[in-house]
Amino acid sequence: MFNLERTFVAVKPDGVKRGLTGEVIRRFEEKGYKVIALKMLNVSKEQAQAHYAEHAGKPFYERLVKYIQSGPIAAMVLEGHHAIAGARHLMGKTDPIEAEVGTIRADFGLVKEYNIVHGSDSAESAQREIDIYFKPEELCGGWNNMAELVIERLQENEQLKG
Repeated sequence: MFNLERTFVAVKPDGVKRGLTGEVIRRFEEKGYKVIALKMLNVSKEQAQAHYAEHAGKPFYERLVKYIQSGPIAAMVLEGHHAIAGARHLMGKTDPIEAEVGTIRADFGLVKEYNIVHGSDSAESAQREIDIYFKPEELCGGWNNMAELVIERLQENEQLKG
């Protein structure tokens, strides 16, 4: 059955500075995910600390906070069938060396610390991260893209047969 989810994705400062924002978005849209919110922003210290709150107290925490503030990010909310796991699969493993060929990180990531893109790892993280970067009124849901229309039609046909 169709499992509609929302997830948070960000093109990190290294991806934005290298001009890869459009390519990252293209890959998600080409797969069939719908971009329901999108903005470029400079991450505030408060946003960075909230984003990486689960890492507070770890040796690399300050480096993460500083890095995400080192340049603009392209923050977005994706919606679609199994969007959380699907987006993470398209991104690939965190370390570009270990990521499967054809994933965003394998194709464009240079090192583990500068791996182009961030994606939520669970429904709870997705909601928390969406709330850090977007107001509810900034989410533009309520419309179907072509992938959703195709799935909807297939489900209707299955119901008619059954």
